[in-house]
Amino acid sequence: MSDLFTQTERTTATRYRDRMAYDREAAHAILDEAYDCAVGFVVDGEPRVLPTLHVRLGDTLYLHGSSGGRLGLSARGEGVRVCVSVTLLDAIVYARSQAHHSANYRSVVVHGMARPVSDPETKLAVMSTLADKVGAGRAADTRPPNRKELAETAVLALPLEEVSVRSRAGGVIDEPEDRSLPQWAGILPVSRVFGPPEPDAGVTVAPPSYLPSGGSPWVRPVTLEGRHVRLEPLAPGHADGLVEALADEEVWRYLPTLQPRTRDEMAAHVADLHRRQWSGVQLPWAQVEPSTGTVIGLTSYHDIDPVNRSLGIGHTVIGRRWWRTGVNTEAKLMLLEHAFQTLGAEKVFWYTDIRNERSQRAIARLGATRDGVIRRQRLRPDGTWRDTMLFAMTIEEWPTAADRLRERLAAGGSATLAKA
Repeated sequence: MSDLFTQTERTTATRYRDRMAYDREAAHAILDEAYDCAVGFVVDGEPRVLPTLHVRLGDTLYLHGSSGGRLGLSARGEGVRVCVSVTLLDAIVYARSQAHHSANYRSVVVHGMARPVSDPETKLAVMSTLADKVGAGRAADTRPPNRKELAETAVLALPLEEVSVRSRAGGVIDEPEDRSLPQWAGILPVSRVFGPPEPDAGVTVAPPSYLPSGGSPWVRPVTLEGRHVRLEPLAPGHADGLVEALADEEVWRYLPTLQPRTRDEMAAHVADLHRRQWSGVQLPWAQVEPSTGTVIGLTSYHDIDPVNRSLGIGHTVIGRRWWRTGVNTEAKLMLLEHAFQTLGAEKVFWYTDIRNERSQRAIARLGATRDGVIRRQRLRPDGTWRDTMLFAMTIEEWPTAADRLRERLAAGGSATLAKA
């Protein structure tokens, strides 16, 4: 198969031929990156354009729709002639003159006959691939369509034969005489950003790690399993257990967060932590007792900085019943192992209220070094300013600290709760 599509009358540019290409690999990449397309077709002599989802398998583009919709009905029998357009907007180009304003983009236009897929196995495979496109692993994590749903869904196959790629990249193209004008000119990059997931009513599980967040592995949910404690990605279903385990003012005493006292308040607190996770600055876990499944507390990474390879461990709250057990030592050991050995962190740090001497002693016992005081670092819930003690551990200090923590854990020792 040629690396280039064959030019036709419909795919030959009449203007800006330097922006047109027929590269198969480039076309595939654009189609794979885009989630939706616009499908143009004719009904009773009138043009129609419909938005729909698509997925590419090999050299065939599959279009998704309703079997009772206009596109699905038009494709019955031999199929329907269509023109499919996909555009990815990369930047707005601001010129000094209005006539030269433009955009940087990548687009694909496909002409051809879209034919309905009637084979149930092929149809199921396409729908599974479409599910995986919005999140790798989604197909296995959902119920496949039943016979009725399969009949109600139209899947159209469009061979990628008559295809053109058009794109623009670069900066401003102004007339020479306009370059001395005082107006601002330049490009404004455009990118697709996914917001925090909003779970449907009744959902109790954590947002799955395959959701397209655009985030780094540093904020990807992962379960960390230990003998004394299991760290599970925080989920709405943990809210009831957290209210029960953390119903103690002393647990929240030095935290910069008011104690959630009801199920609704805790659910709102969990949702806020998820929003911070999807913004890339925090990764929360529920702490769970492995033998019983009892929820016993919270902990998280915070102030995550993949560029400088550092993160904080904090927002740690554990029910008083589990204080002075192996829970905190094991949880911190697993968090440090994941940070240094999996993520490749260069530094892990802790913040704690300057008044919280118990926390400071516990952090020091983990092997962290006291780096100083950040004065008036944040407001406390009571409105006073908090001076914050800063502790840190570097990658060079980690091996010694790891050996010490593992020895303490093996001996049945514990570190007092470290709260930040």
